[in-house]
Amino acid sequence: MMRLLYTLVLYLLMPLVLLRLLWRGIKAPAYRRRWGERFGFFPPPRGWGGIWIHAVSVGEVQAAVPLVRAIQNRFPDHHTLITTVTPTGAARVAANFGDSVSHCYIPFELPLAVDRFFASVKPELALVMETEIWPNLYRGCGLRDIPLVLVSARISPKSVDKYRKLLPLFRETLSHGIIIAAQSDADAERFLSLGAAAERTKVTGNIKFDIELPEDLADRGREFRQHMFGERPVWVAASTHDQEEQMVLEAHRRLLERFPDLLLILVPRHPERFAAVADLVDRQGFTRVSRTEDRPCEAATTVFLGDTMGELTLFYAAADA
Repeated sequence: MMRLLYTLVLYLLMPLVLLRLLWRGIKAPAYRRRWGERFGFFPPPRGWGGIWIHAVSVGEVQAAVPLVRAIQNRFPDHHTLITTVTPTGAARVAANFGDSVSHCYIPFELPLAVDRFFASVKPELALVMETEIWPNLYRGCGLRDIPLVLVSARISPKSVDKYRKLLPLFRETLSHGIIIAAQSDADAERFLSLGAAAERTKVTGNIKFDIELPEDLADRGREFRQHMFGERPVWVAASTHDQEEQMVLEAHRRLLERFPDLLLILVPRHPERFAAVADLVDRQGFTRVSRTEDRPCEAATTVFLGDTMGELTLFYAAADA
């Protein structure tokens, strides 16, 4: 009964979900494309079935890079499919792996969409990054005997409180032979409190710490800094969300009183917000250079806007803090 009510609510909410996609598509046109995949319509990848990895967006895709590389090296005969929710995540899949993997958007949590997805993809193994818990999707894995692993799994205390309101549903969701590779003991305990099986719940740590940085990253960071910023002190605020940039700029204004030559590298998390953040920086009276301008900062420049994708580690390597 709980699952039926959950699914009914999802169907009732679909018009709002589609309107939200259209609204987001105003600033990011990619949200208006490939809707068929979100309803489970996806042509079977070449050489399928294979290994399916779900990573919500940019951060999860980046965290999955060492995992995907290891899978490709260990199982070269198995094709890899990566699903995301966001177009920015899709862009990172393409940038990191090219055509060595397939990509599609994960289907909505509607039983018909989930059935169509599995009928097309037929994965032998499913790996889901971090925080995603999808009752209908996970049930689909269980009904088809597809091994499912929650990789680098984490769950916040606030989320646990929300999930407990639907405890029978989530206890059943976690009962389909799912293996939980939790980030910490606390995360493991939270999953256990929701009904995860103790014998299939392990603590394996945060996969983001397994990222392999280029050996020349420090040298590249120094070269980039010297060319773009000179000898001035630099701090970076990255993966920022709406309203956080305002707080960061206020902090930067105060820091400039003590360190007049200080430069801020500001990197919004979502590319559809690059223009809005650039406008905010200008309206706040800071002198800005954007990465896409591809020119060095001047002495009067106080903010360097990182309005590109895939360069965050370079910016970190070029900064003091």
